[in-house]
Amino acid sequence: MSKIKVMDEILANKIAAGEVVEKTMNVVKELVENSIDASSDEIKIELIDSGVKEIKVSDNGIGMDREDSKLAFSRHATSKLKNLDDLFNIESLGFRGEALPSIASVSNIELKTSNGEVGTYLMLSGGKDMHVEDSDLQKGTTITVKDLFYNTPVRLKYLKNLYVELANITDYVNKMALSYPNIKFTLINNDRVLLDTDGKGDLRKVIYQIYGADITKKMIEISGENDDYYIHGYISYPEMTKSNRNSITTLVNGRVIKNNELNKIIVDAYHTYIPKDKFPIIVLNIDVDPILIDINIHPTKMDIKFSKMDTLKELVYEEVTKQLKKLTLIPTISTRSEEALRETTIPLYNAFKKDEVNDDVKYEEVALDFSVRDSDDGISDQELGSDEDIYENKLEENQPRIKAMIPRGIVYSTYIIAENEDGMYIIDQHAAAERINYEKVLKSIKEKVIAIDLLIPVKIELASNEFLIIKNHLDTLKEYGFLAEEFGMNTIIVRSHPNWISDDIAEECIRKAVDIIITKEEFDLDQFVWRMAATMACRMSVKANDYLSYEDQLWLLDTLRKCDNPFTCPHGRPTIITYTKYDLEKLFKRSLD
Repeated sequence: MSKIKVMDEILANKIAAGEVVEKTMNVVKELVENSIDASSDEIKIELIDSGVKEIKVSDNGIGMDREDSKLAFSRHATSKLKNLDDLFNIESLGFRGEALPSIASVSNIELKTSNGEVGTYLMLSGGKDMHVEDSDLQKGTTITVKDLFYNTPVRLKYLKNLYVELANITDYVNKMALSYPNIKFTLINNDRVLLDTDGKGDLRKVIYQIYGADITKKMIEISGENDDYYIHGYISYPEMTKSNRNSITTLVNGRVIKNNELNKIIVDAYHTYIPKDKFPIIVLNIDVDPILIDINIHPTKMDIKFSKMDTLKELVYEEVTKQLKKLTLIPTISTRSEEALRETTIPLYNAFKKDEVNDDVKYEEVALDFSVRDSDDGISDQELGSDEDIYENKLEENQPRIKAMIPRGIVYSTYIIAENEDGMYIIDQHAAAERINYEKVLKSIKEKVIAIDLLIPVKIELASNEFLIIKNHLDTLKEYGFLAEEFGMNTIIVRSHPNWISDDIAEECIRKAVDIIITKEEFDLDQFVWRMAATMACRMSVKANDYLSYEDQLWLLDTLRKCDNPFTCPHGRPTIITYTKYDLEKLFKRSLD
């Protein structure tokens, strides 16, 4: 008797559901993408208990006739691929034909659809027992998914708590709204509106709906293209950061994607502008010929492969760094009332009714902003700031990026107080000195290095694995002025150091350079140069509580303003902040408007 059997369709769909539908967000994603592919310009997502009890997605798209509505729940049934050539030229969001049958196999599902000529109502339970009847002719489609995973309790058990599930859904819908500002998105959970865009095609207005006015005012428009790619979108000022990568939204031909290489190049473009554990807020659209990308990698279709990835990374890096270098990036201190602060956000737990909140749930698990901002609130371009306002701080090329400042004193032996006609400035003397020395060291590293012999060579003993790593990079150390050679078992001896390191910190810097090489799983030359320059700059710089004469202060401020990036130290901390004259007058009630 044969041991190999062909699985029945219901079992196959349940197995497929394990790949396509892992959480409630996956259901929302598949249904919303179908609505977009159906040419909808209004999409409404209604949830009960974060979608665990019910997910309802309604659109005003082209709808389906009765035959198509029944066929849509058959495995691998799709209107988006007709032959093999179409697989390499995909322009729709969905194409596999797996989502609807997979979702239907683990839930109770209802479909109401009409193409304007025929209205159909269809109901399925666990992917079987299809019931079909006539419905009204209102054009569009509404799909209701109830009791998700009711027949696969193991998967239901491994769903996260309601807040995490809702966080995932909201994050996805936010990104889709950013991707399609011409579509009106409404997201509701337990009758609480979490997002409501106007669908008028204004990307900055959508950014405001999601992030609020304070962040929107600090977003810079970027665009650029090469022979293969066209990019456009908004990037944040370095002072506007988040603690996780969820704030980086990358879109390819309207598809939300997650690509580690692309995220890394974006973060690298903010190198030294922000701390290493912070991330910028990015909305980046990438338009490309579908032939140059492969989205047929994973059933979720969120990971894709790029042809000519190097040209894309180069374009993104150049456009982001170009805009950052054009701006005056001194954070401005402004005062806000407690009432105004309370009104800026509505916490995630407010998305549930009071009696639905489980006191055992830790709200801090979800590091997302779920502020609700009504699309009809009459927000004006004046409130958000026009592109001209954003760029008014741009300076002429080769001019100092900060106006000349006059020092007026030092507080706490650390912070220099200075002024010019624009306002008052507070400068961290150590961070400012670090920036100056960092750029000096970086320039020295990139120029011809002059090695200076050590009076007493530095001997460093290493573990066997560390010795092998260093042995492989002796030429790198030599290139930057550290002449090192083997000196017995698992030991090296360093006989020289570059001329930009003073003798009193030479040994400390040599050991740090060796540590930088051996502590990285994969050696990165650019990271090595940056970390070495940042470390040396820190050791060489004046510290907090060190005395600075008036002449020292003048030199420090004048040299800082001439730096390529005078606004942050090499580690991303601000060197300078300001109170504008207007802010000071508001504080002292001289200006009451």
